[in-house]
Amino acid sequence: MAAWRWLALGLLATVLAACVRLIPPPAAPVATTTETPAPKPANAFSAGLSAGPAINALGLVPADARGALAAFRLSCPRLLSRSDLSGLTRNEDWQAPCAAAARWPDDQAPRFFETWFETAKVGDGKAFATGYYEPAIAGVRTRRAGFDVPVYGLPGDLVRAKVGDAPPTDKGVQPLGRYDADGSFVPYHDRAAIEEGALMGRGLEIGWAADPVELFFLQVQGSGRLIAPDGAVIRIGYAGQNGWPYTGIGGVMRERGLLGSGPGQYAGSMQGIMQYIHDNPEDGRALMRLNQSYVFFKELTGDGPLGALNVPVRARDSVAADPLFVPLGAPVFLTLDRREANGLWVAQDTGGAIKGANRFDTFWGFGDEARTIAGGMSGRGDALLFLPKGTLSRLAAAQ
Repeated sequence: MAAWRWLALGLLATVLAACVRLIPPPAAPVATTTETPAPKPANAFSAGLSAGPAINALGLVPADARGALAAFRLSCPRLLSRSDLSGLTRNEDWQAPCAAAARWPDDQAPRFFETWFETAKVGDGKAFATGYYEPAIAGVRTRRAGFDVPVYGLPGDLVRAKVGDAPPTDKGVQPLGRYDADGSFVPYHDRAAIEEGALMGRGLEIGWAADPVELFFLQVQGSGRLIAPDGAVIRIGYAGQNGWPYTGIGGVMRERGLLGSGPGQYAGSMQGIMQYIHDNPEDGRALMRLNQSYVFFKELTGDGPLGALNVPVRARDSVAADPLFVPLGAPVFLTLDRREANGLWVAQDTGGAIKGANRFDTFWGFGDEARTIAGGMSGRGDALLFLPKGTLSRLAAAQ
């Protein structure tokens, strides 16, 4: 499916110039040398919105649109029930498109999006996209020789603080942590503490991996498969996180000059990062522990790994986004300098590193090809949101 995504690139470049500012962001205060910088936009509405080109000018490829239509159908129950943190849409905005999607013929998928949606650009629309996949690593259900890295399920003592026991986060929700023996609320165990055994002996293990580095990157991906020597498969997916912030170790390695094309440097891809850690086990372990965030898993059954909408994500159709800037379940059209990532996606997932306007993480599925594409994906270009028709005029009228 990837080969044709580049076809839309030239078409979009010719029409983006026609985008008209519709909803400007709030005026920022004029900074002086003694003032702090203006705060970043809180969500898509505050970042400002521009009307984009007509969808029929984008040249949607039928196969691309069919995959996006199938993913959109799966998202509809959540679109109709969950709150949109981006400030752009309401549940009722999605009722007509979702009703139409349920009965729309797949062979007319481009016309579905042309009929029910309009395009919008958040902020300057300049996009950055990475990739993720469903990794398969060596692992078993019961501990044995060579498989001694625990894969933990969600601990029962990982909770949100009661109101008054801790201040809310910058997102307005109570923080994650645990209650100590004296009843005080404290941060949950970080990666280093968990790897040193803070959760051992509590029966939380749902499996055992062979390689801590492979498990670390499976945690970054958020779901995957444990493959036993006899071929038995345990599919696991994201169940929760310990409340500590995510730190991308690739960025740390770049700052330290470890990644690049020079002598002694490693390739700036997932594969290059993993190779460095394997070649330098002590420094690599310390590097991984800079990411204090720790992901817990649950065993999965059914069709594909589950995204943040609790529906299966689909290879080359599903994309992770920041729900403050993209309504989860909404279609997104990407035009990037990576051909394979161009085209129509549906925002069905989130990620610890996927923050801010026009930041995306494309999903590539399972297998060696998916691992290669996702591990090296770094694309820049433009993004357009597909919103239900009438959304932009309603938002403009509210200004």
